[in-house]
Order: sequence, then C-alpha cells, then structure tokens
Amino acid sequence: MTSTPLPTTRPTRVDAARNYDLLVAAGREAFAEHGTDASLEEIARRAGVGIGTLYRRFPNRTALLEAVYVDEIQSVCNRAYGFADQLGPYEALAAWLRSFVDYSVSKKSLAGELTVALGKDSEFFTACKTNVREAGELLLNAAKAEGSVRPELQLMDILRLVGGITMGRDMSPEQADRLLEIVLAGLKA
Repeated sequence: MTSTPLPTTRPTRVDAARNYDLLVAAGREAFAEHGTDASLEEIARRAGVGIGTLYRRFPNRTALLEAVYVDEIQSVCNRAYGFADQLGPYEALAAWLRSFVDYSVSKKSLAGELTVALGKDSEFFTACKTNVREAGELLLNAAKAEGSVRPELQLMDILRLVGGITMGRDMSPEQADRLLEIVLAGLKA
C-alpha cells in the first residue's frame, strides 16, 4: 500500500484497537453531521464506550480529529491502489479523482481545524500529502505510460485543479461533477 507511514496512534492490543476503531468511526459520523464542534460525549456514546475511554485514547479533540483525518487519507490512498488493480489506467485515475473530490467536499471543516491546530506545514500534513502524492503518481504514471493522458501533466497541477472544485462554498454535488468532467476532459491525450 503506502510506503510512507501515516501518523497514527492506533493501538495493537485487540480490545484497545476495537475501541479506537469504534471511536474513529463515531467521530467521523459526528463530525460529518455536526462539524468539528461535535460533542465528545456524544462521540463516546455512539462508539458505545465511556468518555474516559475516549480521553485515554484521544487526550483532546485535536487528537481525535487527527485520527479521523488519517483514517480518511488512508482510505483515499487505498482507493487509488484498488482502482489501479481493477480498472484501466485512465479509468483508475478518473475514478480516484472523483473519489478525491467527494472526500474533499465532505472534509473541509476537518482539514481546516487541523490546519489551525497543527499548521499546514506540520509533519502530520507532510506525511498525509506524501501518501496522497504517491498514490496519485502511481495512477497518473500508468495513464501516461498507456498514452491516455497528456504526457506533460503533473500530479500537483491536477490536484490543484481538483482542489479548486472543492473550494466553492455553496457548490452542489452536480456542479462539482460537471467541473470535474471538464478537468478530466482536459487531461486526455
């Protein structure tokens, strides 16, 4: 999968790992529904654990936000490798960029709060960006080798274009899809 380890504090003991996973899943749901100010007590309740368990695993809100973010980034990277195994090179790149837009639209507030807490140039974000770049480069290089995309394309240029789609505050999913289709058409050889 990814060659650069993502920052994580996932425990190895089975019961602790189960609670960790439950808390991250509950955090993801609560943050999606209520934003990053979601109640930690509510997150513990959703996970079926006590608030003490949450605080032992995540001493503060930022630690839980980091864990949710890392889990999401790992999912983005895993999708790239899955698409590479299942689809042709261009189709894999296009499918990954679609999933990247979906992810980015839904995680704006999470990334924003972490940027404030950690700084955009933190080791945390550097490791996450490195993994996303490695996954994206795999797909882009395969599509270039196939000849289905323009050879001069650079992944960071594509990610900036796609990132621009997700910056619209009131953008509907339909409009985001239309804009991504325009970007994808511009990638073709």
